[in-house]
Amino acid sequence: MAARGNVIFDTERCKGCELCTTVCPVDIIEMSSKLNSRGYHFSQIKDGAMEKCIACGFCGMTCPDFVIRVERL
Repeated sequence: MAARGNVIFDTERCKGCELCTTVCPVDIIEMSSKLNSRGYHFSQIKDGAMEKCIACGFCGMTCPDFVIRVERL
């Protein structure tokens, strides 16, 4: 059985670089249409897509600002 994960974003620290969206092998990360308090579009999981997360951790490893935490379920 494949590993499952829960991805948690610190949206206030996100600067919208979009690096995490390019490395996700299951394509579940997108940029929000909303802005954080710093004026950046932040990363988020697509609606209903969290169950597709395989807990690879690529998004967290790629983030230059340590915005993303991946928990294995």
